[in-house]
Amino acid sequence: MLVLGIESSCDETGVALVEAALATPQLLSHALYSQIAMHQAYGGVVPELASRDHIRRVIPLTREVLNASQKNLADVDVVAYTRGPGLAGALLVGAGVACALGASLQKPVIGVHHLEGHLLSPFLSLDPPQFPFVALLVSGGHTQLMRVDGVGQYTLLGETIDDAAGEAFDKSAKLLGLGYPGGPALSKLAESGDPAVFKLPRPLLHSGNLDFSFAGLKTAVMTQAKKLGDGLDARKADLAASTEAAIVEVLLKKSLAALQDTGLDRLVVAGGVGANRHLREQLNSACAKRGVRVHYPELHLCTDNGAMIAMAAAMRLQTQSTLAQKNYSFDVKPRWPLADLSY
Repeated sequence: MLVLGIESSCDETGVALVEAALATPQLLSHALYSQIAMHQAYGGVVPELASRDHIRRVIPLTREVLNASQKNLADVDVVAYTRGPGLAGALLVGAGVACALGASLQKPVIGVHHLEGHLLSPFLSLDPPQFPFVALLVSGGHTQLMRVDGVGQYTLLGETIDDAAGEAFDKSAKLLGLGYPGGPALSKLAESGDPAVFKLPRPLLHSGNLDFSFAGLKTAVMTQAKKLGDGLDARKADLAASTEAAIVEVLLKKSLAALQDTGLDRLVVAGGVGANRHLREQLNSACAKRGVRVHYPELHLCTDNGAMIAMAAAMRLQTQSTLAQKNYSFDVKPRWPLADLSY
């Protein structure tokens, strides 16, 4: 069974083809177009521009994926798309194209939760995890810890009560005068800085639960930047390194606490922030000492992509083949907590 997946929730247009007939679905090909260059001039994502660009890119990317797989549209058995959460206009592009393709081919379609795509993306790697595991979903829009006992069996352990970790990276980068996207720019600058120079807060680190908070850290970075005034440029790398260290420490210690609370010995890290080098190094080191296996998606699959949507759809269909329907009316869910997911 071939599943074509379309991702268009924000500023990346992704299309992928997955073979779902295997025990672990296999990625045949994928293509991704990032809108970063277009949005850089505005310092962030402009929703209307994002939607228009998805319209321009999604069909050429679909052709590219089919050609790379040596398949035709007629070979596709199911068309999957990101139903939410995300930018409403951007989501509508992917949903509209997917349902139009399904209707024209008379093939069933399925809407996929964006976070479930991230959650299951490590199954695309050469070292896929096994259930059950603790998952750290960490990106620009979400920071959550979940217990995952199987496909669709998700228990929320903790989440951010304000800003996501990726948002803290991006907003702190903007306070330091760095370009868009801020997270990678801040991490790159941090490589030349000393993380011990500035004592920044680790919000909720000792809260006794698994929730996160990063708004206070962002405020502390702003306060410190104002204190430095004209001297900021000379200390910018140190402040960037201190900011990254604070975020990484909170993510690390909360993840270890979740593993201890659940008694599980596998950790899955997914989402764009999961590509951060220092986070990976510290998680790998700490988990190795505890006999815990850590799994990540491949680096190029950490950000939004069509492969994770096709994979999530394929794994869902393996558990319940009737989820894909020849129903081509569609809606999208810009706000859709993973805890509310039901099929």
